[in-house]
Amino acid sequence: MRRKSLTSAWVLIALGTYFLLSKRGWMPNLGPLISEWWPAILIIIGISMIVRRSSDE
Repeated sequence: MRRKSLTSAWVLIALGTYFLLSKRGWMPNLGPLISEWWPAILIIIGISMIVRRSSDE
């Protein structure tokens, strides 16, 4: 359980850092790419959750 909470924290930190740097112009804007491919991103996340859960059992 602790690993999951740490992973979520790292994801939030990474997203916040990316958005902050993107707003300052130091990172490329991924908005158009994400808006086009968000369904595929959700599918990949769902598949990885299923695979992790089945490997834990």
